[in-house]
Amino acid sequence: MDQPSIEIGVEANYLPDQSDAADRRYVFAYTITIRNTGRLPVQLLTRRWLITDAAGKIREVRGDGVVGEQPRIRPGEYHRYSSLSIIETPVGTMEGSYGMINNEGESFSAPIPVFRLAVPGILN
Repeated sequence: MDQPSIEIGVEANYLPDQSDAADRRYVFAYTITIRNTGRLPVQLLTRRWLITDAAGKIREVRGDGVVGEQPRIRPGEYHRYSSLSIIETPVGTMEGSYGMINNEGESFSAPIPVFRLAVPGILN
């Protein structure tokens, strides 16, 4: 098997205009870049997220694809998408994995590294 090589980059931003601290609603936008650094085309089939707030509440999200797509990514190319996450505290984290398949029909998991959701200025 030709080892798949997937690099995942994340940018997260707080959306104050959609958030309401009095309502315990903190909204964050995040953009994910999935880069295929391997030698075979791959396709993203599923996603799994663990979203944790500062109170220790963990929400698991599973589903097909990302934002309604199951993108194919050729070697040297990338797929970028943006989505939202809403948590009940001003700080939290997200992490997870993508279920993928290569061109030879072999399934594998691509881990999404943990990243922080934080209202600006809340952490030193």
